Amino acid sequence: MRTSRFTEEQIIGVLKEGETGVAVKELCRKHGGCDQTYYRWKAKYGGLEVSEARRLRQLEDENPSADGLKQMVAESVS
Repeated sequence: MRTSRFTEEQIIGVLKEGETGVAVKELCRKHGGCDQTYYRWKAKYGGLEVSEARRLRQLEDENPSADGLKQMVAESVS
C-alpha cells in the first residue's frame, strides 16, 4: 500500500483550515491535492486531534488486514 505524502499533522492542519471557511477547491490547489482526497481525509480524520490521529495510525498498523488473516489461516492449514 502506498504511503501518504502528508503526515497526520499536515492533514489535520488542512482540515482545520477548511473549517475556517476556506473553499475546498482553494485548499486543494494550495496544498496539491484533489477534492476527493480532502473529503476522504475529512471522513477519516474529521474532528480528531494530532495525538488521536497518531493513535489511530498505530492501531491500523497493529491489526492485520482481512487478506492477511486469510493468508495466515491458509498457511496454518497447509
